[in-house]
Amino acid sequence: MSQATATRTAKKLFVFALAMFGFGYAMVPLYDVFCEVTGINGKTGEISVAEVGAVDRDRLVTVEFDTNVNSALPWKFRAAQYKTEVHPGEIAEVVFVAENESTHAVTGQAVPSVAPSQASLYFNKTECFCFTRQVLQPGERKEMVVRFVVDSKLPEKISTLTLSYTFFEAPEGEDVEVTDTIQPVKANNI
Repeated sequence: MSQATATRTAKKLFVFALAMFGFGYAMVPLYDVFCEVTGINGKTGEISVAEVGAVDRDRLVTVEFDTNVNSALPWKFRAAQYKTEVHPGEIAEVVFVAENESTHAVTGQAVPSVAPSQASLYFNKTECFCFTRQVLQPGERKEMVVRFVVDSKLPEKISTLTLSYTFFEAPEGEDVEVTDTIQPVKANNI
């Protein structure tokens, strides 16, 4: 192989590798957009209160709550209630409680999902602790609020859906924004 051919081949391989790196880098935001549009992976939407539509008073939908904590996070986490019934189109509010069981401050991030996955297209949050990272001091316990709307266009065949949160320890070294919606819980046991 001549020097010129080897140089051209090396340049082509470099451009190909750079293109593959760019494609891989773009996959995460593209996947997030794809999941939001299709509802795959249980990703939920976010809307403002002004975008909430009409309330369907003739229908009730059961929303169940599931809470999980990654084993690397020394927290307890639960919903204040197991389930609630809502009229599609109305704003509902649910309280979740988290407690840091460690002897040091820990930052956590909640990842939500909705099942069945088709229902995630019709489940929108107006306020959620999952939008920002949460910091709990040693032994601290907090109430965290979620306000949501089940869209009145939810297919009739879906009468029950599950909102699930899994808390993970957030990476250190980054600024943490804590929402105003988090209030300390009084001396209740989790």
